[in-house]
Amino acid sequence: MTVQNVLIRDEKSNDFAVISEVTIAAFETMEISNHTEQFIIEALRSAKALTVSLVAEVGSLVVGHIAFSPVTMSDGTNDWYGLGPVSIHPDFQRKGIGKALIQEGLSRLKDLKAKGCCLVGHPQYYRQFGFKNVEGLVHEGVPQEVFFALSFDGNIPQGNVMFHEGFKANGQQGAAADG
Repeated sequence: MTVQNVLIRDEKSNDFAVISEVTIAAFETMEISNHTEQFIIEALRSAKALTVSLVAEVGSLVVGHIAFSPVTMSDGTNDWYGLGPVSIHPDFQRKGIGKALIQEGLSRLKDLKAKGCCLVGHPQYYRQFGFKNVEGLVHEGVPQEVFFALSFDGNIPQGNVMFHEGFKANGQQGAAADG
């Protein structure tokens, strides 16, 4: 079942607290999570590294969020972005909202002339958007089967992908800077 009348829009400053609440709730029971996603979003926002940051609204309620930030490629390729975190409040999961956020976010990246996007995530889910495991492109410390890339221009970088420093945020002051 999908939710009707979902509005996908850019985040606003008055969304920040509810984005954090939705993110905490979304990852609360996920065993693969370090439960730092809300801190990652805050760190990316503070560093002005949220290239695309969208919320999903049902009625006037923010029920989802997605973030895209620049990544660094060891081969020097530019204009690639990382997807994540993506959060859907548990009461609204499995209703097509995450899919809508991902599709709109990828569309916005293409409008910005991005060359591609990568992520760490569930293999069964992200393949539907065209993401693939790519030989020769790695994110150090992450199993290849959960690291995905989607090229917008047909070219796939080679080497190591480094996500923004904000991904090291864990809610302890100075932790991102010390990392």
